[in-house]
Amino acid sequence: MASEAYNGAQWRLGEAKKATAAAIAAADAATERAATERSGLAALATASAHHGGALNGLTAFFAEGGPEEVMSEVQVAKSASDSIQARFEQFKASEVMAKTARTRAEEAQTKQAGLVREAAQLRDVATQAAQSAQRQASAIAVQRQQLISELAAAQKISVSLARRRQAGLEKIAHDKAVSAAAQAAAHAAAQQAEQAADQAAAGSGSNGGSGSSGAGSPGRPAVGTTRAAARAIEFARAQLGEPYVWAAAGPNSWDCSGLTMMAWRAGGVSLPHYSAAQYDETEHIGVTDLRPGDLVFWGDTPDTIHHVALYIGNGQILHAPRTGRDVSIDSMYYWIPPNYFGRP
Repeated sequence: MASEAYNGAQWRLGEAKKATAAAIAAADAATERAATERSGLAALATASAHHGGALNGLTAFFAEGGPEEVMSEVQVAKSASDSIQARFEQFKASEVMAKTARTRAEEAQTKQAGLVREAAQLRDVATQAAQSAQRQASAIAVQRQQLISELAAAQKISVSLARRRQAGLEKIAHDKAVSAAAQAAAHAAAQQAEQAADQAAAGSGSNGGSGSSGAGSPGRPAVGTTRAAARAIEFARAQLGEPYVWAAAGPNSWDCSGLTMMAWRAGGVSLPHYSAAQYDETEHIGVTDLRPGDLVFWGDTPDTIHHVALYIGNGQILHAPRTGRDVSIDSMYYWIPPNYFGRP
């Protein structure tokens, strides 16, 4: 969870950098337009002053063309004045736009600086969490070995035999837990499907509309193909046995969203290095719609998603689980049932 919180901060920082760059470019362009308007206004004012200065009483009296020529020159002077006013209004508008653009650029830079600090803080939190988890895992492993040794002595058997027996008992307990979780999830999915069918029938009978099954609330249209999904799975399989390292996206170590991001990149689909954002950028589906290559997510809400895995069929997932475990294949219910499902 700490790792994905850091990935989320990095993703938000990346988006902020893009926004900052765009805001700075807009501010530069607006400033350049204002400078161009200022130069044009100055040139127009200078030319108008030079022309208008000659239009005085003597000019009108001695004009060879008589009153008609004088009136023509008056009209020219008026047009020049109108042009100056229009150009001045345009210049003022450009100045306002430039000022607004500069303010937005400054705000974007301030936001980016705040996100840099947030990412640094979450990086430290993730580092501490990983180190703490590793220490606890090591301590538990030592304690487990001591208990197995005591058990072997009490039962008057070898430590090796006691270890094998314990591993067998743990596997039985694990399989039972996975089976129970799968049954509970299947029951919940069946209830949801039944409720959705009832809602659809009620909607169709009352107003011709259709209910929602909850299986297709789209984040974005699906763009992958079966061949693309196969390439994603093939890439992920090639990483089996490589270690989990938080914030890693290859080539020899991975975190959960780093693995799914690079797997689907091999399939030709670009996803962010952040599980919650990956869910946002996939087509939202139901558990009964899963097919190989889809993504499986864990989180109480879409905003709190903190783990993602690649579904490979038959109720199995391929993923980078956590600190202390390597990339592996597990039951989709190896831990707790996933909450959300997406198709790249």
